[in-house]
Amino acid sequence: MLENPRSPRVRAVAKLAKRSAREETGLFLLEGPQAVREAIACRPEAIVDLFVTPTAIERHADLREGAAAVGVEVVFASEHVIEAMADTVTPQGIIAVARQFPTSLRDVLAEAPRLIAICEEVRDPGNLGTIIRAADAAGADAVVLTGRTVDPYNPKVVRATTGSLFHIPISRGGELEGAVSAIRGAGLRVVAADVKGEDLLSARAAGELALPTAWLFGNEARGLEEGALALADAALRLPIYGSAESLNLATAASVCLYESAFAQRSV
Repeated sequence: MLENPRSPRVRAVAKLAKRSAREETGLFLLEGPQAVREAIACRPEAIVDLFVTPTAIERHADLREGAAAVGVEVVFASEHVIEAMADTVTPQGIIAVARQFPTSLRDVLAEAPRLIAICEEVRDPGNLGTIIRAADAAGADAVVLTGRTVDPYNPKVVRATTGSLFHIPISRGGELEGAVSAIRGAGLRVVAADVKGEDLLSARAAGELALPTAWLFGNEARGLEEGALALADAALRLPIYGSAESLNLATAASVCLYESAFAQRSV
């Protein structure tokens, strides 16, 4: 059992909370039973280490069985060791280290996608994680990250996806103009979500949302820059019927993605 929270092995895991360590090693941190369960089910080959407390493994016996079935060794660790490794304040006694698995945009487009979420300069980890989760739930084919969008392997992003990180291809690192050009070349219409756009209900009525679509979402505070908006084929806004000043980015993105999912499935 690992019992020394200051050991080199423990410190190496804890460092993965920092982007520099993730970029250097190509690894990232998974916390909690749900994230680890999805990793075992969907990408067991990505798991490098799995650390658990005896108490946690008793509560989640299925994880031990699942790990054994795919050849992942369980390493027992003390509560203090798990606390030293974790990014959360109150860890749940289960932490894994996994290899990153980004997908190239070329591979995404080779699968003839019909629904994509593009995130340009999305900086809040919770928002990005929720958008990835919503895209997965809506049956989108991929999430494309451009500009200075937050690292999808940031621990807060990983937690916010609640396992969806392992379900949907994620392409990252490109510039928006090149990504939009490639996506449009693959036959998708690029639609910006913007408060100055046309009413989404009009686009719905015209049947536009049933077309293969890449939704373009911008920064939480500034939205999309004029140059980014100019790259889109259209800009749509969600109507606000109550007194709210605006919608949270992740909430708006969820609605937009589901609008397209409904329209595409009704054709």
